[in-house]
Amino acid sequence: MKAEYRSISPSLGSSFNTTLFEGKEFIASWHFHPQYELTYILGSSGIRYVGDNMGNFEYGDLVLVGSNLPHCWKTIGEQKEEVRCIIVQWDKEMLEDWLEKKEFQHIKQLLALASRGIRFDFETALKVENQLLALVDLPPFERLLSFLQILQELAVNGSHHFLAGEGFTTNLTIKESERVNLIYNYVKEYYNQQISLDDVSKKIAMNKESFCRFFKKTFRKSFFEFINEYKISMATKMLINTDLTASEIGYQVGYNNLSFFNRQFNKFVKMSPSKYRKMYRDI
Repeated sequence: MKAEYRSISPSLGSSFNTTLFEGKEFIASWHFHPQYELTYILGSSGIRYVGDNMGNFEYGDLVLVGSNLPHCWKTIGEQKEEVRCIIVQWDKEMLEDWLEKKEFQHIKQLLALASRGIRFDFETALKVENQLLALVDLPPFERLLSFLQILQELAVNGSHHFLAGEGFTTNLTIKESERVNLIYNYVKEYYNQQISLDDVSKKIAMNKESFCRFFKKTFRKSFFEFINEYKISMATKMLINTDLTASEIGYQVGYNNLSFFNRQFNKFVKMSPSKYRKMYRDI
């Protein structure tokens, strides 16, 4: 699939779009649009890309994406359940006049932060889950009021962290976005094998030197750092969802050397695989 600029139409009778998406997997490639987007995951799991950030998603993942910030969600591996999520999208102009009023100061600050992408913590997400679910079936006027209440709750009481780095640029061309999506799909398919610069650069019709410059400029990290980050993201999911040993998981995600796997895990997660598994199982 090609990444693309997406045009979004409001829901019938509304000034913004509210969708309950259900399907076997997310159909959108890495894309961008001028609208803000709030996505809440109700089912399925995988890897989320926002700007230059990569992270796991599962039930309770609530993310706010700013205008023209590239993003996509990709299901990974065998799924126990289908994708279900609430997606709310609105134009910058929709709230433009209101944001100058004192009553909207907190929402204004929240939307300004969304340029880097924001992930809210699980407790914050659960607080607004029922309101998000209800948005789909509410009449237009009540939907707008409830939506503003959700934004206010997230702005005032929501705990969150940024996703994309400060230096990430949203000024990507369609062609550059297409390249990124080809890279994502290639890594998803071959991450547990030996991937060479020759392989991936040929895939996107670039020479190795140009590819390395393009990747470093776009993501502010090397391609091999990105691959290792992807492998470790997969490993964290397996540590939580399987009873495989750390060495078995390291092998399955493409590491033939257990010591190197442990070093990479510590680099990206800041703890050992065994400590990570224990932390989640003690919750």
